[in-house]
Amino acid sequence: MSKWNPADYAANAAFVPALGNHALERLAAQPHERILDLGCGDGVLTQKIAGTVVGIDASEAMIAAAREAGIDAHLMDAAHLPFENEFDAVFSNAALHWMLDAEGVAKSVYRALRPGGRFVGECGGFGNVACLRTGIRAVLMLEGYDVPERDPQVYMSPAEFEELYRSVGFSNIEASLFHRPTPLPSGIKGWLKTFRAGFLDGLGVPPEDHERIAAKIEDFLKPMLQDKAGNWSADYVRLRFAAQKPLA
Repeated sequence: MSKWNPADYAANAAFVPALGNHALERLAAQPHERILDLGCGDGVLTQKIAGTVVGIDASEAMIAAAREAGIDAHLMDAAHLPFENEFDAVFSNAALHWMLDAEGVAKSVYRALRPGGRFVGECGGFGNVACLRTGIRAVLMLEGYDVPERDPQVYMSPAEFEELYRSVGFSNIEASLFHRPTPLPSGIKGWLKTFRAGFLDGLGVPPEDHERIAAKIEDFLKPMLQDKAGNWSADYVRLRFAAQKPLA
């Protein structure tokens, strides 16, 4: 379960839109194009997209923030989009891995695109935040919580991405992984507050216990993710992708 707070996101996760420029360059949106931003969040990166842009997100709070920023943003489930042959391109940055119905999303994106349209973006890939996830799981298990077998994110390998998107009709599929250690100015505690508060809530961790649990996770992760100067980094692995809806 995800739990998004625009203020926390702006304070602790400004690196997400800041690191989205490569995906934007790959999108190469043109002024005459109609673009769908899949998982637009607070709209910070959406504002940089050329053309007529529509944003969708599953968080009411993030949609409200995006609308305040002037984005044409709508609360929608990415696996059940109402669009058909409407967009020249669909763009997504740091959002696809939160969408658990991966096949439903792939089919929705395909329907939303016009023939010849493209799906371009970046998300968490196989192995993403492996150290972070290990620390979270280990501490919660030691605390007696019933941690699920798998975390509630979809981190695909390039082969998995290619197989899924080819199966729903896409062609010219490109997908690759790269490691991107990412500085965390607000440390592990800030990252947890922004990206895993909903996970803790879902396991039944009382709100008043979040800070104590976060401190234990931080202690666990110091040898792996904190350098000698005290700087924290997240062990991000990203999946960059592009795919095209055939012309016919």
